[in-house]
Amino acid sequence: MKTLIVGGTFNPIHIGHLLLAEEAVAQEHFESVLFVPSSKPAHKSIDGTNSVQRLEMLQLALEGTGFGIETCELYREGISYSIDTVKCVLANHAVTAKPFLLLGDDLFETFHTWKDASELCSLAELLVARRLHPEPLKSAWPHRVLQNKFLPVSSTEIRSRLRSGAAWKSLVPPAVARYIVEHHLYEVGA
Repeated sequence: MKTLIVGGTFNPIHIGHLLLAEEAVAQEHFESVLFVPSSKPAHKSIDGTNSVQRLEMLQLALEGTGFGIETCELYREGISYSIDTVKCVLANHAVTAKPFLLLGDDLFETFHTWKDASELCSLAELLVARRLHPEPLKSAWPHRVLQNKFLPVSSTEIRSRLRSGAAWKSLVPPAVARYIVEHHLYEVGA
């Protein structure tokens, strides 16, 4: 089964995440899309929520999409590394070819610093989405470029908007917006 792995903190999941997954399916014809929430990501910190809340928001956002969730990172001790995520997917899912790992061009810029980057490239195809750069990045690392709509939305921006009282609800699925309000997430001092 041709599989796409979409990892992230999803703090919170937003329309940009969902659009990227949809565009990847449309362009690359994936049969399976697995969202993998990180517990302790190697390249950023998590504020405002715990892993259970992020998983619940992800479940709400993905309801009815046909996309799945792999929770192996939430139960692993230590830092969440993509190499471990890919190995988990290979061990636990019906993947018949190298899975694809979706990453933004912001992260791809520092791919050479990732844990076991060479091994990761041997186990998975890299699919790079535009997040910061209007033109595809050049790299010695083998990869494909997703021809995605440039949608400058981020979880960091959403959290900032929430804390400052700015508009934010249209940037997340409605069920996620309700969850954030009901659970008082990302409030000042949270």
